[in-house]
Amino acid sequence: MIAEAVHEIRGRSDVQPAVGVVLGSGLGAFAEELADHVAIPYVEIPGWPGSTAVGHAGKLILGRLSNLPVAVMAGRAHLYEGYTPAQVTYGVRVLGALGVRSMVFTNAAGGINLALERGGLALISDHIN
Repeated sequence: MIAEAVHEIRGRSDVQPAVGVVLGSGLGAFAEELADHVAIPYVEIPGWPGSTAVGHAGKLILGRLSNLPVAVMAGRAHLYEGYTPAQVTYGVRVLGALGVRSMVFTNAAGGINLALERGGLALISDHIN
């Protein structure tokens, strides 16, 4: 199924992404900043699970950021939506098959540290599973 997804994506864009970005809630506008971008709804990519979370557009966007070819996942599937681990990781595995070797994951998160401000940037180095 991954091969079919790669075939569909390559048929719509000649961008060979080096970096993949997974956007969390509220960051959808980032993808619109890409030069020469092409947006492909997940429902049009074979095997790609849809995203039902609020604020997740459900699109793969390919383009260039400062001349760097990137693939941006605007939304993703979650286990709490009833998807399997294989389905949740499908997009990242497809990006790997497209040639992506570096990934940036973002998300909306809450915290209890009063020094953190709304809209601030935080690096998460560990979490409670």
